[in-house]
Formats: sequence, C-alpha cells, structure tokens
Amino acid sequence: MNAVAQPAFDRFVASLRDELVLAQVLIRRVERGYELRHQADCACAAADLRVVPIAELRGLAQGTAAGAFRPLKAAPNLPTGWRTSPANDAELETALDHLYPGAVPDWFAAQQPSPPVTHFREFTGRQTGMYRITTMLNDAQASQVTRACCHRRFCLKRRLWTVGRLAADAAEEKSIIPCLEPCAVLLEFARKAMRLEQEDKPPLDVEAQDLEKTEAALETALATPSGVEREADFDSPDNPRRRQLALEKLKDSRE
Repeated sequence: MNAVAQPAFDRFVASLRDELVLAQVLIRRVERGYELRHQADCACAAADLRVVPIAELRGLAQGTAAGAFRPLKAAPNLPTGWRTSPANDAELETALDHLYPGAVPDWFAAQQPSPPVTHFREFTGRQTGMYRITTMLNDAQASQVTRACCHRRFCLKRRLWTVGRLAADAAEEKSIIPCLEPCAVLLEFARKAMRLEQEDKPPLDVEAQDLEKTEAALETALATPSGVEREADFDSPDNPRRRQLALEKLKDSRE
C-alpha cells in the first residue's frame, strides 16, 4: 500500500463496491485484489482474454485496435480482448493511471462543492500565439465546435465547462470521468474551425429536403468510418470531428 495518504484514490476505492465502470473499463473486486477488462468483454470467460501486465497498459491505451494513435485516452475506442489483475490498491491506482491518466484526481475534484472548472472563454482568453484566434469564435460557433469535438462519439469525459448557453454534459451521457477544462485537442479543433470560418464561402440557398439528405449522409459517414483515421488531423475534410461540426451547423440552421 502507498505510505502517503491518497484522499482522491481512497474515496474512489470506497465508491467501487463490487464493481464499477470507468469510461470503457470494468473494474471488479475479486478474491485477491481486482480485475480490469474492457466493458464490452464483461461476459467473456477469463481464459478467452489476453493477460496484460499492468506495466503494459500504457502501451495498450496508446492505440486503437486498428493501429491508430489515440490522442485522447478518454476516446471510446480502447481496444478490447484483454484483462489485467491488480493485486492491491496501489496496483489498481497505477493501472487506472495508465489507462485514464488523471481520471481519479479529476473525479475527486468534481465531487467538491466548488469544482475547479475552467470555462471556454477563460481558457481561450489566456491563449497566445496561433491559438489566440480561438477567442474570435462567437458563442454560437464555439458551442458548435464544443458539441462536435466533445461528442460522445469522440470523448467519454463528462464536460463540466461551458460556453454561451451551452449546458454541461448530463451525467448519464458520458462517464464518471469529468472534463474540468478544454483540452489540447479541443483547442486545436477550435483554431481550425475559426480558420474555416474566415475562408471565403459562396452563399448557400438550400432546400429543406436537401439539408435533410446532407444530414443523413453525414450521420452515415460518421457511423461507418473507413480505414485508419487520424483523430486529430483537422486539415482533412474527412476528419470525423469536421464532419460532426458540419452536422452541428446544419442542425442549428434548421432551428
């Protein structure tokens, strides 16, 4: 056991009871310590899952099953087919930190009466250099960017920060891992989105039925990704977050 008191982790362990789902990881208490596996493998026999040592969990979380790099460890694309067995609380803490870095301290912070949340305007207001442009997004645009980038298709953290009239994520929509401030992926996506807003665009005069067809096509493309996509390659028009942003804009245009 750790010699130093760990109030965040101690509170987390106390909340476990028999089992708990942390994003995509199922944590179970067993006779000797714990067992961790992908939630999708909850019904699999232990013998059917590859045993991964705790020291190798960080490497496991680095990529998807297709081999793409995972810039966000809270993305809903953690590989399946594995299990690991922390023997005690200290090993459990190490395992979770490899899979979801900072998740337990953030979870603990979110339990406080005044969670340390940094909202979009406060976050972008302190940016300099090439990211200063993110302050130019108006509230409607920043809301669209946030809804697209932080959609549960791409991140399972429960967003507590807001912008404009955009509400925080509901607890049941994501996971128990909170997002206390915009991340580097969101910041880069916001920068690209503002650059796209600055480009000259021809005026659009589109019939409602054509908008519906476009929305349907975007939904299909998002539901059936092709190949190994680079999650944070925002220069690509086929980037899934850019498609989601186009979808959010279309939805807003119909309201």
